[in-house]
Amino acid sequence: MSRADEIFRDMCLDILNEGTDTKGEKVRPHWEDGTQAYTIKKFGVVNRYDLREEFPALTFRRVAFKTCIDEILWIWQKKSNRIAELKGKIWDAWADEEGTIGKAYGYQLGVKHQYREGMFDQVDRVLYDLKENPFSRRIMANMYVHSDLHEMALYPCAYSMTFNVTQDKGSGKLVLNAVLNQRSSDVLTANNWNVVQYAVLLHMFAQVAGMEAGELLHVIADAHIYDRHVEIIRELISRPMYPAPKFWINPEITDFYAFTPDDFALRDYQTGEQVKNIPVAI
Repeated sequence: MSRADEIFRDMCLDILNEGTDTKGEKVRPHWEDGTQAYTIKKFGVVNRYDLREEFPALTFRRVAFKTCIDEILWIWQKKSNRIAELKGKIWDAWADEEGTIGKAYGYQLGVKHQYREGMFDQVDRVLYDLKENPFSRRIMANMYVHSDLHEMALYPCAYSMTFNVTQDKGSGKLVLNAVLNQRSSDVLTANNWNVVQYAVLLHMFAQVAGMEAGELLHVIADAHIYDRHVEIIRELISRPMYPAPKFWINPEITDFYAFTPDDFALRDYQTGEQVKNIPVAI
């Protein structure tokens, strides 16, 4: 059975049984009808996924894989903040009059900085270090830039990636691992979405650097289930679990900027029914 399902189920049960209820507190999110959106939350959730063992897509329900890919490429490859460059509608509610999300997410990754080795944006700096200095302990990207927060439509939720290279003792092959730091995670709507995205991203960086994708460590400061999601979650985690799907990435691609959504696929992906009409807090 899928290890990702087990991790998700155990996290949800821990939040529901041991978490803090914010009902009655001053909270920012609200539902479309204006009602405040309260949560049951847990501080400091840490989940570990070994990408050498399986690809961490839930089988309780089907993840919208191509839409996930479209957004992660929009952020990390296109380094864009323009919603017109996305196929999905997930950012429409946060768009400004110019059709952007301000200086958020991809915008920050595209800002160039001066280093001893030259001018790089954050993505190109990661690519440079993975190839030139793979055992560096300084390979990371961070989108949480305090001086620009007032110009962001939404403060970044998944905001930084720290990369770390190890060596397989058997084959000697270099293994790329990463820590994904997230300040806030809406468990029902976005948790596995982010896990899938950053698992794909780790595979991308590993392939172009000539490495094997290893472990993804997901660190969440505030993992929460919204009040209107509780019963949906209870039903979801009671469903049968299926074997994890097989992940395919086009082995011919060696340029990070050459990947397209068609270069990724999930095969033998058996899942439960999709959950429809999930209310989204804004």
